[in-house]
Amino acid sequence: MSKIKLDTEVLKHISLFESMTGARVKDCYPGDKSITYIVDENQAAKAIGKQGANVKKLNHMAKKTIKIIEFSPDIEKFIQHVVYPNKLANVEEKEEDGKKIVLLTAENHQTRGYLIGRAAETLRNTESIVKRYFDIDEIKVV
Repeated sequence: MSKIKLDTEVLKHISLFESMTGARVKDCYPGDKSITYIVDENQAAKAIGKQGANVKKLNHMAKKTIKIIEFSPDIEKFIQHVVYPNKLANVEEKEEDGKKIVLLTAENHQTRGYLIGRAAETLRNTESIVKRYFDIDEIKVV
């Protein structure tokens, strides 16, 4: 679990998002093609808006894809939220050689591919998001 540091760009994104949606933002990850917002528990519906109106406005304003993830203090539930719309059959925490490892079991072979991504990029991205809030060493897809 790392300490979260926010720079001015991230603070601008958070401020705009909160003023437009009224939802409390816990964290934000601006990327090249997308911006991911982590919102507090039970704030996702408020952040998305009726029929996705808030997300559509933000997509248009930022000219980037907007992804909203609802935070949960339960690691299994949080990981489910991070990988949505992909579905997981099981999330399991294990201790292996002194390391905390989370095993994700995909519903099918195609979902497994989506979870891992090209050159494991999606998996490492998921792992970095989860590591900011939970003390884990690695995420594996089985």
